[in-house]
Amino acid sequence: MGDPQEHIVMFPFLAIGHMIPFLALAKKIQERTNYKITIVSTPFNIKYLSSTIAKDSTQQIQNPNNISLVSLPYNSSDHGLPPNTENTEALPLKDMVTIFNSTFSLKDPLKKLILEIIEKDGKSPLCIISDTFMGFASEVAKSCGIFHVSFTTAGAYGTAAYLSIWLNLPHLLAIDGVFKMPGFDDSCSLFSVNQLHPFMKSANGNDPWSKVLKSLLSPSFDSLGFLCNSVEEIEPMGIKAIKNLTKLPVWCIGPLLPQCILKKGEKDQIFEPRIGKDHGLSPEKCISWLDKHPQSSVLYISFGSQNTISTSQMMALALGLEESEVPFIWVIRPPIGFDIKGEFRSEWLPKGYQERMLKSQKGLIVKSWAPQLQILSHNSTGAFLTHCGWNSVLESLNQGVPIISWPLAAEQAFNSKMLMEEMGVCVELTKGFSSVVEKEDVKKVVDIVLGKNGIGKEMKEKANEIGMCIRGAVKEEGNFKGSSVKALDDFISTLLSRRNMSS
Repeated sequence: MGDPQEHIVMFPFLAIGHMIPFLALAKKIQERTNYKITIVSTPFNIKYLSSTIAKDSTQQIQNPNNISLVSLPYNSSDHGLPPNTENTEALPLKDMVTIFNSTFSLKDPLKKLILEIIEKDGKSPLCIISDTFMGFASEVAKSCGIFHVSFTTAGAYGTAAYLSIWLNLPHLLAIDGVFKMPGFDDSCSLFSVNQLHPFMKSANGNDPWSKVLKSLLSPSFDSLGFLCNSVEEIEPMGIKAIKNLTKLPVWCIGPLLPQCILKKGEKDQIFEPRIGKDHGLSPEKCISWLDKHPQSSVLYISFGSQNTISTSQMMALALGLEESEVPFIWVIRPPIGFDIKGEFRSEWLPKGYQERMLKSQKGLIVKSWAPQLQILSHNSTGAFLTHCGWNSVLESLNQGVPIISWPLAAEQAFNSKMLMEEMGVCVELTKGFSSVVEKEDVKKVVDIVLGKNGIGKEMKEKANEIGMCIRGAVKEEGNFKGSSVKALDDFISTLLSRRNMSS
């Protein structure tokens, strides 16, 4: 499609969970068009992306020759961040607003790079695709006379709610703790203040989070449109809300998952990028353990790469799991107040807990990191207790695995609300790392979701239906194109036609 010499520049936010979908999108565009793609970030992140592409090659996944990686100058110490800190991975909560502010330093280097590309290629890139959190890229694009497109690596519903909150602060008008979310239809516009992260609750327009996020997000509205890491059929309300808010077209081109889109139980190889570390549990040992348990009986627990819970919550979760007697795989990271990269301590769990779980074969405790894609795709996995980060949500739903949600940050509470109210595939255990959790709460929710009848059965059926939609969206067989395949083609066609019109 189009001239193979076309060039697209991509600019992700400084977070691993954002870079992985950007790399997946780059590969999709390159495969369909053979365009040259340049992904731009800071030196450390470019090194990570380079190693991820190299791992792709070892997994016999084609390494596209037309994807280039370019680093922009960046020194974390200049911004008050710890040395060599160039993404949000394991970054303390207190430093999050600082890394957001630090991204503004990349604006001028990005413009310099675009001008160098124009001089080298003899023509302008087709567009800049930037993360919604890097909205200032739209100003760079305009100054260089090229198109800009915003790419949200989150889902449509979560993105719309997040944009609406930070740009409108509607919670300040809450009555009895309830407020209407601008952009959403009346049927789904009511939100609770209690669903908001503490930073959102206290946002008033003059706080550090309000100031930086408004500055970063609002320029994204001055774009050609929004790319969304979701599937049109599963998020109609969220897509409509983004369109209502931005007045721009939305192309759902997801799911951008770092693996083949497989039906649960299929044995094809699944590739999963590792985030700068080895798994705490090898895929082989994990599969071997799962093989010993009945179909849809195991609960998988993980709060993502940069989220964790409190010590008391961890203790209650452990006791509740033991009382439920369901088999589980739990990825444990140090609780709040400890170095998230630190060593595991046995006192975070009840006395003798690991030994009891090992002896009974009921619980597999993994320190640091687990092969999540392999776990979710295994027939024995019946539910996922997750923070509701969007990549984890997509991975779970793609495999038809229902969700127990424990949102901790960002747009995760909005994802949880949608999964419960719009999709019916989720039960929320609690939210945040300051809420009180009792072991009885854990047992009750686990029993419901993993139950063979009632709500658990309904959730499983709905999750399977959504999984079919997700897999269908990326299919291309004969004359059939799934909705996400068609959306990507339409996006490229729109870029070319707009460019031709402007010239």
